Amino acid sequence: MRALVTGATGFVGRHLVAHLAAAGDEVAISEAEITEPDALEADFEGSRPDAVYHLAAQADVQASFTDPAATLRVNVEGTFNVLAAARRAGAGRVVVISSADVYGRVEPESLPVDESCAMLPVTPYGASKAAAEMVCLQAGLGRGLDVIRARAFNHLGPGQSDRFVAAALASRVAANERNGSEVVRVGNLEARRDFTDVRDVVRAYRLLATGGQAGEAYNVCSGAARAISELAEALLSRAQHSMRLETDGELLRPVDVAEVSGDASKLHSATGWRPEVPLERTLDDLLDYWRCRTADPSGVSGGSAAAESELPSWGDSQ
Repeated sequence: MRALVTGATGFVGRHLVAHLAAAGDEVAISEAEITEPDALEADFEGSRPDAVYHLAAQADVQASFTDPAATLRVNVEGTFNVLAAARRAGAGRVVVISSADVYGRVEPESLPVDESCAMLPVTPYGASKAAAEMVCLQAGLGRGLDVIRARAFNHLGPGQSDRFVAAALASRVAANERNGSEVVRVGNLEARRDFTDVRDVVRAYRLLATGGQAGEAYNVCSGAARAISELAEALLSRAQHSMRLETDGELLRPVDVAEVSGDASKLHSATGWRPEVPLERTLDDLLDYWRCRTADPSGVSGGSAAAESELPSWGDSQ
């Protein structure tokens, strides 16, 4: 199968490209900015993909509050451009990566949430993903394009930027191991999220490309909510010396959802997918990644550790 991936150099994109190649797919990547339709279309015409995986996005929830207009432009207009390029290139199927943030604040009695739940986003990022989903529906209903929406819940694993909560914790633990500090700055520890290893997530994306139903949305999640405090304590228990958590008001969001958990039974019914990587292994691998990166920032892919550490952390892992 010929596959084309947008956002291939990002955290999830790198794992997806590796998984597709291991599965025997012929993989091309689009390096064009998704807000530049002419450059994007040239990439699609050159590869003529059977399947497109659209991962490129502004995925930082915290940053979406700072510049919501830019988030909307990248995530909505960019998705429109990708779908238009895919249609003109004759792509067989497009898997568009959406987010659990489209659901917003769900009442406890409605958890775990399934795909029939209304989209009621409370963050600019969630609103941008909900709008992008409407663009996907129009492309299917109005243009006949085969589009699947994958609603990714929180995911984590080696290679993740410290703009996101689990990696932010791991990076601070690893830095403390190097400099001897005992304080790990944290935001809201009470929030509960549904975490899945990125390697399980990319398996789900390929299974949807081969076995999902056109026009449908699918949750990609573990089905269990864990408190951020549980992740923090688990990472501290792996530290090489004693550390303590300390709340930093700058890491608290203007709006936060207390609990998010999803129902992945629709995905399981369509593809047989279930998460396989235990959280313990994920946290081990994530912390080892940040230990390597802290020891040699230039030796691990993903950009400058110093530059990323200056960005707002404590976003969701999407």
